[in-house]
Amino acid sequence: MVDQIFPEPTVGVFIFNQADELLLVKSHKWPGKYVVPGGHVELGEHLEQAAIREAKEETGLDIHSLQFINFQQFIHDPAFWRRKHFIFFDFLCRTDSAEVKLNDEAEEHVWVRLDAALDLPLDSYTRVSVEKIIAGNLSSHP
Repeated sequence: MVDQIFPEPTVGVFIFNQADELLLVKSHKWPGKYVVPGGHVELGEHLEQAAIREAKEETGLDIHSLQFINFQQFIHDPAFWRRKHFIFFDFLCRTDSAEVKLNDEAEEHVWVRLDAALDLPLDSYTRVSVEKIIAGNLSSHP
């Protein structure tokens, strides 16, 4: 494995269904923690496009009504399964379906009310964004 030369921009997708429940997943990449779907921004791709693509790839869900939450810096945090430097760009969005089809990046999923999400073992970065959504302190654009 080649060491990173630059930080990797990634998107996190906070997907809400029609019942206003948040989709959380468990992944081997974040041992013992709930996280949201997401992944790398591809070369030439806008952040919003990456969020739409990653949501579809990882959950089978089509999303809409994206709203920027925040960005966070992740520098060699042992919470992730590999030593990485990421810049997370988190988005809140909606889906009209609740039929999740996980790819091989997640082992299980749950739909939860936002306040109940805080009672689960969330990864610390996911928790920051959930708290920001609850506080209603969202940005208009990244």
